[in-house]
Amino acid sequence: MEQKKTKKFNIIDVIALVLLAAIVVFMGYKLATRKTGEGPLVNVTYKVKCEEVPVELYETCMNHLPSPLMASGQLVGGEILSVEKLPFYVPGPNGQWMEDPDHVSLIFTAQTTTPSGDVMTTKVGDQEVRIGKTDYILKSEYIEFQDGTIIDVSWE
Repeated sequence: MEQKKTKKFNIIDVIALVLLAAIVVFMGYKLATRKTGEGPLVNVTYKVKCEEVPVELYETCMNHLPSPLMASGQLVGGEILSVEKLPFYVPGPNGQWMEDPDHVSLIFTAQTTTPSGDVMTTKVGDQEVRIGKTDYILKSEYIEFQDGTIIDVSWE
């Protein structure tokens, strides 16, 4: 005659089941309430200053504006709207500054949209947009300047 073994629940089994159920409920809650980065969108307009640019690049840039923003070879939303030309100065004799006839400073105005959040971190691709950032790469399909300085940012 064979005897059947029956397993009875003891207190340790009950605690293990309660803990397992609590973990499942907690994970479900976290997945259901996590932030997706979506929400109301904010228009961001910013200006990037690029210095010591060969003077002929100004006209070339003008011919390609407006131009969609890119990062890592992909369009990232937003566009370069305009460019402004300013003289570029170099030290001259006797410590006086003089205008460099071969170079200019360019100020690009770009606009993008970004999701608003608890902490405002504006990014274009993987780059943060912050006033004073000096290593910004401004890039579109036809335009690319490295080491630009962000001189103005406005959120609407």
